[in-house]
Amino acid sequence: MNTELLPFLIPLVFAQMALLAFSLHHILTHKTYRRGTRTLWVIIVIVGMQFIGPILYFTLGKEDD
Repeated sequence: MNTELLPFLIPLVFAQMALLAFSLHHILTHKTYRRGTRTLWVIIVIVGMQFIGPILYFTLGKEDD
């Protein structure tokens, strides 16, 4: 592995994990969604873990509070 890229990858991994944790927390603590069900959004967020799943949830699935 090229160690020159490591300083750029570490913050990206932390941001990805934080976004994943925040979106899963939100999914599991709310009962209503604009589109889909809780199970569907958990699967989408976990499978699309690399920013795409959580971003899809917050743009398409999150019900406005």
